[in-house]
Amino acid sequence: MTDKNFVRPVENSEAGNIWRLRLYVAGQTPKSLKAFANLKKVCEDHLKGRYEIEVIDLVENPNLAREDQIVAIPTLIRKLPEPIKKIIGTLADTEKVLVGLNILVRTD
Repeated sequence: MTDKNFVRPVENSEAGNIWRLRLYVAGQTPKSLKAFANLKKVCEDHLKGRYEIEVIDLVENPNLAREDQIVAIPTLIRKLPEPIKKIIGTLADTEKVLVGLNILVRTD
């Protein structure tokens, strides 16, 4: 991972349908790598061809944490579609991530 690393599937990448996600991490720690792997799997399973992931490494660029008011890492920010959403952690709970991103609506 570099300080700004984009993952962008090729198919169905129409501008109006793109989910822009920003993942803040602190180096290539096991937690950071796990969060990225979990996010990539959720995106491939539920947003195939309609997402962009930007990874920001706060070890290399700590000043970038101010823009999205990052207080813990890893943190995922959904930039688009609006409204902006924030999820903190390794994203291991797929259902929580799907509900947090409004990909699935909780029915309970």
